[in-house]
Amino acid sequence: MSSSDGKKENYRDLYVSPDKIYPRQINGFFARLRILTVFLLLGCYYITPWLTWNGNQAVLFDLPARQFHYFGVTLWPQDFIYLTLLLIICAVGLFLFTTIAGRLWCGYACPQTVWTETFLWIEELVEGNRNKRIKLDKGPWNANKIFRKSTKHTLWISYALFTGYTFVGYFSPIKELGVDLINFQLGPWEWFWVLFYSLATYGNAGWLREQVCLHMCPYARFQSSMFDKDTLIISYDQQRGENRGKRKKNSDYQLKGLGDCIDCNQCVHVCPTGIDIRDGLQYECIACAACIDVCDNVMDKMGYDKGLIKYTTEVEEKSNGKQQTKLFRPRTVYYLSIFTLVVGSFFYLLSNRVPLDINVLRDRNNLYTETFSGDVSNIYTLKVLNMSQAKQNYQLSVKGIEAIQIQGETNFSIESGEVLTLPLRITAPPEYLQSRSNDIIFSISSKQRPELTASATAKFLGPKK
Repeated sequence: MSSSDGKKENYRDLYVSPDKIYPRQINGFFARLRILTVFLLLGCYYITPWLTWNGNQAVLFDLPARQFHYFGVTLWPQDFIYLTLLLIICAVGLFLFTTIAGRLWCGYACPQTVWTETFLWIEELVEGNRNKRIKLDKGPWNANKIFRKSTKHTLWISYALFTGYTFVGYFSPIKELGVDLINFQLGPWEWFWVLFYSLATYGNAGWLREQVCLHMCPYARFQSSMFDKDTLIISYDQQRGENRGKRKKNSDYQLKGLGDCIDCNQCVHVCPTGIDIRDGLQYECIACAACIDVCDNVMDKMGYDKGLIKYTTEVEEKSNGKQQTKLFRPRTVYYLSIFTLVVGSFFYLLSNRVPLDINVLRDRNNLYTETFSGDVSNIYTLKVLNMSQAKQNYQLSVKGIEAIQIQGETNFSIESGEVLTLPLRITAPPEYLQSRSNDIIFSISSKQRPELTASATAKFLGPKK
């Protein structure tokens, strides 16, 4: 073969399609823990939009109205600081959790893992266990194969559509959304997001699966920078397991120079990313612990001690358990300090949040005017936003200058979520003006809830002294 042919052949090798992975379902402690996590997370996802609070949907991100409702708390664009802090909490929490426990997020709580696990259950329900699925895919297209494949994809698409519908239900009232969906009366954006999220779920969890983890997820690429020698990982005990080899149960395998690993490859068969954990720690490992469960089952059957594959740390592994893992170390203390500070700030600000906003605009066309009585007057426009979830009756007051008065309405009502625009004329005797520009404070409070109080500062202009 010429050199040019060799280069062309190597070029083709770069684009060889990966072999399809057929992960086998396994029973064990970590498998049960993963199933419990899947049910809890999916339960929260699918049930939350249907919960009600004071007769309204408990969790609703109403983008057209620019209101985020969360169990009686309504957040507005003015409350963007809370979203910022929440994102910082999630990021720092992930860093802290990764430093301590490795990639447990990937193996148990990542949406890609959760939905892929669900799609795999549907696939196994329709097509059978791992061996049956391999045999079905290699077999010819007959009536049985067509029926099973069409049934699987019908269930996948139905489940994905329900997932997309639930997703949009967080942004549009889900009960009304269901009626409109049945009657095919959804708006263009609602149709777009239902179908888009359904397609994303169907494609990622049904077809791409581990490819998302291996090639699309950025977390898999940079998570190793948060690892240290005390980070929890899944590891194969090479000293105990090597040399690998087949043997009969109860045989004296050590005389033959064999280790505890019987080379059954079950750890590879159950791995959702198709790696061999015996080759060492790899970035493809999502720490799902399926290999631990299956290896412990094999060790049980052979009469060997469990733990050939286990959760451990580099410190314990290299010292054969003589050195203990340090939970508190510079990196974890650093992340924990930031995490505690941000969480404390978030809850402090949220607990002291007042669902009331006042904005004062001074009339810039006139600096000031003088009344017939000799008083100085300024004109203002107040915009008051009621961010609570109930109608409120408010009282307005102003202070900052002696004998200052409001010429206008001081008692008014505002419906929940509404903005009241209120023009006002403020007057004050000129002898009480300390300078040409004086600070005054507008205060507004609720009559039903005295704790709902807000204030804003403005300038009151007068003649030059």
